[in-house]
Amino acid sequence: MVDIRIPIGLMFSIIGILISIFGVITMSDTAMYQKSLGINVNLIMGVFMLIFGLVMLWFARRKKK
Repeated sequence: MVDIRIPIGLMFSIIGILISIFGVITMSDTAMYQKSLGINVNLIMGVFMLIFGLVMLWFARRKKK
């Protein structure tokens, strides 16, 4: 059977990396984050998505052993 955790982990890891990089690049743009009360939502959600993706990949790798 195909383990669904591998594609989900890859997808969340790649998107998390991209959103985190975007959040770091736009960190000094205060007008962009004015609606979110000055919180860099891109960076925070990117890190959360990256962590979730890595956990899914870790579970998939642990299951194979």
